[in-house]
Amino acid sequence: MLRRTLLATVPALLAAPALAQPGFPSRPIRFIVGFPPGGTTDLAARLMAPKMQAVLGQPVVVENRTGAHGNIASDFVVRSAPDGHTILMGTIGGLAINQTLYGNLTFDPQLDLQPITRVGMIVNVLAVPADRPWRSVEEYVAAGKRDPLTFGSSGAGGAGHLAGEQLNLLAGLRNIHVPYRGGAPLITDLMTGKIDSAFTPSSGAGPQAEAGRLKMLAVTSKARSPLLPTLPAIAETPGLADFDMVDWSAMVGPRNLPAPIVQALHHAATTALLDPEVLAAFALRQIEATPSTPEECAAFIRAETTKWTPIVRASGARPD
Repeated sequence: MLRRTLLATVPALLAAPALAQPGFPSRPIRFIVGFPPGGTTDLAARLMAPKMQAVLGQPVVVENRTGAHGNIASDFVVRSAPDGHTILMGTIGGLAINQTLYGNLTFDPQLDLQPITRVGMIVNVLAVPADRPWRSVEEYVAAGKRDPLTFGSSGAGGAGHLAGEQLNLLAGLRNIHVPYRGGAPLITDLMTGKIDSAFTPSSGAGPQAEAGRLKMLAVTSKARSPLLPTLPAIAETPGLADFDMVDWSAMVGPRNLPAPIVQALHHAATTALLDPEVLAAFALRQIEATPSTPEECAAFIRAETTKWTPIVRASGARPD
């Protein structure tokens, strides 16, 4: 299904820019990532960079500027010249959540950044310890209604935390969030039963589930993932049809980028995202490629911001 969907988009996405911007690019392009080397966002950028370089004819250099859930990287790009030589690998946090989570950003992601393309979705799952009796989301919800359960995530205000808060709201639960600093300690405590559940990437939970140390009950996206087709979506559970949490990334640049430069960067990025080597490497890391037009990317970011703003406020989440 993923292959058919991507193939259907190829003609529109790979159309070469109608108008070339004279002299662009004239020097290396800085591809800013707001998280440390080795993480999923960083790896996605590093997989795309050489393919983009082949199209653009200039080096595409990944640069990590970490801190504040991606805000430092976003602010750096916002303040960059709108000449296309500095772009950002944005995430759901930096582009749709942090404005509400922090409340004091010096920039507006929707006004100060120019969408170029969506990049990918990380497959997230609801996982529980192997010794818990629940075999489905329905059983998990029923248990939570009897007595509140704990759910872990890799940080307050992140995708995993908000997935749990969305489930609380939709199912009428009072499950308790337990934040961790990263995925490794979260998975360790989940395996040993110190917490009842976690919303976490399948790339970390999957190997432990295969080893019998965890159970993955469902994916958090609206529909099943083509990377885990036998695992149901939480939204398939009666009463939870509106559940949908996608941990996504998108390429953006500073506002006022000339249209020909947006088109050139879009062409290079989508060429990379449709490359078989990149798709295979993404799949190994449980990332679904989601190339889009700039307009589709902008509409998606607006919709995600609208969806998550009230949930962030209701959760009372604060930056960790």
